[in-house]
Amino acid sequence: MKKVLIVTYYWPPSGGGGVQRWLKFVKYLRDFGWEPIVYTPQNPEAPQEDFSLLLEIPDGITVLKTPVWEPYQLYKKFTGRKSNERIQTAFLSEKKKPGFTERLSIWIRGNMFIPDARRFWIKPSVKFLEKWLKEHHIDAMVTTGPPHSMHLIGKQLHSKTGIPWLADFRDPWTNIDYYHDLMLGKRADSKHHLLEKAVLEQAGAVVVISNGMRNEFEQIVNRNYVVIPNGFDQADFDQHSPLKEDQLFSLAHIGSLVKTRNPVILWKVLQNLILNEPGFKEKLQLKLIGKTDIFVRQSIEDHGLSSFVKELDYLPHDQVIAEQRKSQVLLLLINNTPNAHLIVTGKLFEYLASKRPIICIGPENGDAAAILNQTKAGKVSGFEEERKLEANIKSYFEAYQAGKNTINSAETARFERKNLTMKMAQLLDDLVNRSKSG
Repeated sequence: MKKVLIVTYYWPPSGGGGVQRWLKFVKYLRDFGWEPIVYTPQNPEAPQEDFSLLLEIPDGITVLKTPVWEPYQLYKKFTGRKSNERIQTAFLSEKKKPGFTERLSIWIRGNMFIPDARRFWIKPSVKFLEKWLKEHHIDAMVTTGPPHSMHLIGKQLHSKTGIPWLADFRDPWTNIDYYHDLMLGKRADSKHHLLEKAVLEQAGAVVVISNGMRNEFEQIVNRNYVVIPNGFDQADFDQHSPLKEDQLFSLAHIGSLVKTRNPVILWKVLQNLILNEPGFKEKLQLKLIGKTDIFVRQSIEDHGLSSFVKELDYLPHDQVIAEQRKSQVLLLLINNTPNAHLIVTGKLFEYLASKRPIICIGPENGDAAAILNQTKAGKVSGFEEERKLEANIKSYFEAYQAGKNTINSAETARFERKNLTMKMAQLLDDLVNRSKSG
């Protein structure tokens, strides 16, 4: 077995989408000749906890942990939050609209903590791992971000040790959807771009999750990028017995519903269908599973839809899968931001495995739309295409009324986690071989 060190901020019992990708790679890497060793913080500021994910970790995996200092307790005091209140990603706020102190905190975060609030873990991590590596052999190293401080750990270790290094980008860096919300000054913006370019130049291999991300990165550094998307683990679905579908016409959104993902066009269309489509009002249910921003809640209320909402807080992963499989339609809402065409959320692939119809609101020429069109798993309408969205919903409502609201998706096997892990292992093999020969 070759050995690979994986530097990741998110690891169980932390929950959420950021954990799933490398948890699943670790689950299957041994099948392809690689023994994973995980390095992760001892005390991370995780948006959620999901202890069920601990069961996914294979027996005997070495998990190295060291303490991390983050400025979040100072942030909570400054903004009047409780010390045990969890910090959500992408500026999601459930209880109040951001005030002056919140905006000032965002400015401080963007301009003082570069590339992110985990920057204080870089130096002690390099020191710890450099010492550990003197006593333990590894063949390759992986860093996965965001947070992109993980890549800076890898960059320094690679420089000091020469260990082959793969940088895995689950999201963009300077083109992430909330980058401009950080209120960056010229100096901070320049530093982000310089660090991003240095990682892209110096990593032995760079993995991205979509063709769009690859095209964007090619504009920064012209090199070879390997696309390995997120996916679904068929084992997660095989363990569930058949479930009875929801009696109501349930439209379910899984995951955080942030301000930039607020589908005002959807609320408007549903409002019109309630008034004009016979039987729609009596059958409609909106299932929101995860954290919902206060701006989204207000928008739902403004359109008279609050009474149709069934809101569930963050659920363990196995329960999320059950809710997906029971729902009549799954909502894939793309952030209405300049990088919308790049966005391929992790939930899309588990939606595919759930074999329920998908309604996507986002760019029709985007990466997510391409996957839906290839797999024939759903319908896509643009951010302003009200008539098309209404037609898509009506077609699924009519199928629901007829008891035929099913899909036969195609070409989904390439998104199965084990197949994706095989591709990642092959890339690690190539990285090591190139390092030996060059």
